[in-house]
Amino acid sequence: MSESKPKVLLLGEIEHAPAQSAYNSLSWLADLITPKSSNPADFLEECRSGAFNGTKAVYRTFHSVSITGRIEGEVVKALPEAGVRFIAHNGAGYDQIDIPACTTHKIHVSNTAPLALSAGTADTALFLLLGALRNFNPSLLSLRSRNWRGTPPAALGHDPSNKTLGILGMGGIGRNLASKAAALGMSIIYHNRRKLSAEEERGARYVGFEGLLSESDVVSLNLPLNEKTKGMIGKREFGKMKKGAVVVNTARGGVMDEGALVEALAQGQISSCGLDVYENEPEIHPGLIDNPKVMLLPHMGTWTEETQTEMELWNIGNVRSALETGRLKSPVAEQADMSDE
Repeated sequence: MSESKPKVLLLGEIEHAPAQSAYNSLSWLADLITPKSSNPADFLEECRSGAFNGTKAVYRTFHSVSITGRIEGEVVKALPEAGVRFIAHNGAGYDQIDIPACTTHKIHVSNTAPLALSAGTADTALFLLLGALRNFNPSLLSLRSRNWRGTPPAALGHDPSNKTLGILGMGGIGRNLASKAAALGMSIIYHNRRKLSAEEERGARYVGFEGLLSESDVVSLNLPLNEKTKGMIGKREFGKMKKGAVVVNTARGGVMDEGALVEALAQGQISSCGLDVYENEPEIHPGLIDNPKVMLLPHMGTWTEETQTEMELWNIGNVRSALETGRLKSPVAEQADMSDE
């Protein structure tokens, strides 16, 4: 391998042919390497051994956590010693990476939220929203049991028109969901780390956190999981919502207390919910599994050929940008103003 070129470390797999071709084309700019290790202890040792020296950028997948463990602690210290300045993460959520530690060690991190998976995850959220609001799940279950609508039939659901959708986290996915829900006649309110411009809002109304809880007929969680958002929705927050509200979560399971949700459902405070993510995936609280009113998916927000391919291509674009310009196309929000030095 040429010593004049930097290296790119691939953690995980690139699964789609167009993306594999795009990744291979990076060989004009860098030597493409993979780890020999298959567990966190060995990976840390490999980092320290000098095997990755000269690595400028890392392409990582969600499932590569089985190789590296969470990107934190000693791993974050070891990577820059090998030369790593950039980590391109394939996914919207990046809770597997200790961003403050990376910032301290001058490692720039990107995700794929700006484009690649907004539509797919927003579509999933809308599916769950409609299913929960219309109370479809009991009849889906009874139909498969050859009992038509059930005995007695499921309770009547509700139309989305003239309902208020509260979006907690108005990033790319939240904005995509907002435009689709507005087309169904829903009023959109949102709470975010910052108020959006009028162009970005597109008619949505910014409210405080407490206001979003109390005003919404449907609450959709679209925010990243971090120390500030962990367990953000729990017993107190469910109690602040409208009685009979619907909750949708396509973000990360850890932003919500599942036990408190089960209790709120049992009490009728929350009428139904649609979930694609869970606190301890792949384990799911039995109180959710056993509740026929709950719409459940096994983390399928981006589970399409188009979205998965787009995500990989976007992430490769981040690696290419790092190599060619010294900058990432889509840095994570916490590093938006991080110096290149």
